[in-house]
Amino acid sequence: MAIGLNVEEPEEACSDENCPFHGSLAVRGQTLEGTVASTDMDKTVVVEREYDVRVPKYDRYMKRRSRIPAHAPPCMDLAEGDTVRIAETRPLSKTKAHVVVETLGGEE
Repeated sequence: MAIGLNVEEPEEACSDENCPFHGSLAVRGQTLEGTVASTDMDKTVVVEREYDVRVPKYDRYMKRRSRIPAHAPPCMDLAEGDTVRIAETRPLSKTKAHVVVETLGGEE
């Protein structure tokens, strides 16, 4: 089943209703890349993104990071340190509005 993105479907199947590949969850909006920072929650991972912000007063750049909770379908085998691509969806809970759609690499 195509989800509208150029990503490969995982080999493993799952019965999760909120899986974009095997369930009925539609993806829309932004796609972001980041590193999995935490896998402690059930079916949820925290994806961390680092970016630079310019500080005009000192004419330098400062590192900032954002942490985005994302739904992790059971068919995706994720571990801390993996680089993943997440896509925006409808709100799944109070804090989750993204889902993991692709694993780009392992720990580096």
